[in-house]
Amino acid sequence: MQPFDLEYNNTQYAVFPEGSETYTIYKEGKEYLQIQKDEGEQWIKFDNETGTPVFEPDEEVNALGKLIEWYKENPEEEEEEEEL
Repeated sequence: MQPFDLEYNNTQYAVFPEGSETYTIYKEGKEYLQIQKDEGEQWIKFDNETGTPVFEPDEEVNALGKLIEWYKENPEEEEEEEEL
């Protein structure tokens, strides 16, 4: 899967798939966080310094995760918009 862009709360994010349902997220051109899909509907972020999972609920992380899932299910719609 190729990198793609998402928008959440009027902020642009660049999403880089890393494999195993893990994604590196860039916000405003800078590496922002790394997230991974957990069992069920939750998404986990990783501590930027240690790389260990942080299991606290995070609204932004879960929202970005849901947008990633939507994009994966509807990639052709995003590509068609870019061509216009």
